[in-house]
Amino acid sequence: MNKNSMLSMVCSLGIITVLTGLILGVVNYYTKDAIADAALQTKIDALADILPEFDNNPLEQRNFAVVNGDTLIVYAATKEGEPVGVAVESPAHDGFSGDISLMFGFNAEGAVSGFKVLAHSETPGLGAKMEDWFRDSVASRSVIGRNIGAADFSVTKDGGEIDGITAATITSRAFLGALRRAAEAYRKYVSETKESK
Repeated sequence: MNKNSMLSMVCSLGIITVLTGLILGVVNYYTKDAIADAALQTKIDALADILPEFDNNPLEQRNFAVVNGDTLIVYAATKEGEPVGVAVESPAHDGFSGDISLMFGFNAEGAVSGFKVLAHSETPGLGAKMEDWFRDSVASRSVIGRNIGAADFSVTKDGGEIDGITAATITSRAFLGALRRAAEAYRKYVSETKESK
């Protein structure tokens, strides 16, 4: 390859790189607000699904709790000024295919009132079944209604009380680890709230 061909190729690649970067920047500029709005709506819908009935705006009652190095977002829900529950965003960094974004709801008595998988990239048909699996009343799958003070939120393979997803033990461990961290954030929030009164 002669010097002119090499220079032409480098210039062509440089122009392509600049144009690609420019296109990506423009697309990001025009879609970032829509993406942020969709993420916010997902959280609003999740709060309504996983918490007992409330009349405040939990997004405005946002707090933070540090658990095992993760800063978890804690949302307090009230009805007529009385606490009815808490939702906690708790990521799992050890999913089979990467991070899993989860939100767990707890009622005022400390029982799991619901959960929502906000985002994941787990294997379809296996780990992706967590949204349904951990609500299923078959055997010991469901975490709903279990009190955080009484339940061992670990898979039965590890000596816990929850049946893991068949052929997706890594995802099950990640999900339940996120639930344990969310439960700890709930405990911290409740304890700090009582101390401040």
